[in-house]
Amino acid sequence: MKFYDCATAPSPRLVRVFIAEKGLDIPVENVDLRSGQHLTPEFRAINPYCTVPVLELDDGTRLTSTQGCWRYLEAIAPEPSLLGTTPAEQGIIADRVWRIETDGWQAMTEALRNTSPGMKDRALPGPDDYPQIPELGARGKLRAQRFLDRLDRLLDGHPYLAGGRYTAADIMAMVVVDFAKWLKLALPGDAEASRRWYEAVSARDSAGV
Repeated sequence: MKFYDCATAPSPRLVRVFIAEKGLDIPVENVDLRSGQHLTPEFRAINPYCTVPVLELDDGTRLTSTQGCWRYLEAIAPEPSLLGTTPAEQGIIADRVWRIETDGWQAMTEALRNTSPGMKDRALPGPDDYPQIPELGARGKLRAQRFLDRLDRLLDGHPYLAGGRYTAADIMAMVVVDFAKWLKLALPGDAEASRRWYEAVSARDSAGV
C-alpha cells in the first residue's frame, strides 16, 4: 500500500491518526498542497478529484475519501476496533461521526475556504475553481463556534464521543478542535467535559502524527 498525505492538512490527518491507532506501517508520499502539487497532471492521474488523503491498495485501487480509507483499514486490521464491533456500536459511531462532520468539519471548512487569502478562488476542494463568498465564511465561523460550545452536550456524560472507549468519532472531533485553531476558535473555558476529553485524546501517541 501507499498513503498520499500532506502533513499540514487536516483531512489526511484523519486517516493518519487512524493508521497510527491500528499500528500499521504504510509507506507515505507527501503531496505539497501549498505549491499546488495536487492540481498537477501527475497527481490528477492519481486522484482526478485533486485531494488527499489517497490510500493506494496493493492491486492499484485508490481510495480517495476518509470513510473509504477508514472502512478498508478497519477490515484488514480489525483490532483495535475504531468503527464498532456490534451493530448498535457501529450505528452510534457512524451517527456521531456524521454529526461532527456536519456541524463541525463542514463549518470549519466553509469558514476557512471562504476567508483565507491563500484560498482565493479555491472555496471548494476539487479540480474546479470557485470564488469565495465572504458571507459563507462568516456563517461557517459562527457554526464552528456553536459546535465547540455544544461539544459537552455531544459527550453526554461519557468519557468518549461514542461511549466508554476511543473510536473514530474521537479522531474526527479532535482534528476538528485542532482545525478550529486556524480560525482562532477554541473550546469554551467552562466546558469541563470537552476539555477533559480533549486533553485525554490529545495525549495519545496517535495524536502526534
